[in-house]
Amino acid sequence: MPEYIKIILLTSLAGLCIPIGGLIASIESIRPYWLEKELRHFLIAFGGGILLGAVTTVLVPEGMHNLPSQFIAIAILILGALSFFFIERQLGLKRRESPQLMGMTLDFVPEAIALGGLVATGSSTALMLALLIGLQNLPEGFNAFRELKEQNKSTKTTLMIMFLLVPLGPLAGLFGYYVLAGHQAMLGAIMLFASGGILYLIFQDIAPQSKLKKHWGPPLGAVFGYALVLFSNMLIGHS
Repeated sequence: MPEYIKIILLTSLAGLCIPIGGLIASIESIRPYWLEKELRHFLIAFGGGILLGAVTTVLVPEGMHNLPSQFIAIAILILGALSFFFIERQLGLKRRESPQLMGMTLDFVPEAIALGGLVATGSSTALMLALLIGLQNLPEGFNAFRELKEQNKSTKTTLMIMFLLVPLGPLAGLFGYYVLAGHQAMLGAIMLFASGGILYLIFQDIAPQSKLKKHWGPPLGAVFGYALVLFSNMLIGHS
């Protein structure tokens, strides 16, 4: 199979997990109500744990490995956080905050770029990375759907937005394959910039949303999400 076809297939399948998560979330109600509320907050925390795991086990280590200086790496990470602070501030002034959607996109695009780079170098870990991206996108798609619905968007419009995100995977993967495969520093900078933005979103928006008074399930969801990424990363490291 040609490598570019492999990239398109892997990134498309991983991206399709976004609207699949949205379709699951489109089930209007789960009874009893307390279970729906608990599940909602559990999945917000689970998605936050996955984002944190992706940053600490994939994006930051790979990004720093590809840059010549750790000081440059830290500066780019901080620049990413500051950039998304200003972006969210502007969106907040217009009442258009979507931290779950932003976090999911920030996570999906650089990892798809990294996937394209792995295929270009002939790495055997590309398939496992695609699986990891898909596993991340399911709960993140669920959370992003509920977030957009709370902004009074219709189910049809929300799912259309999520399906429009799927082509970002192949585009990013092919960009990584054709453009960044020989430019490791640029690839690393993209990963670290996204990491800064993700960390900002986790602690500014996602973690506060997951809290429920007198409930302990959501914090465990964050741990389970992080553990899932850690386990997937271990499988990648041993493949």
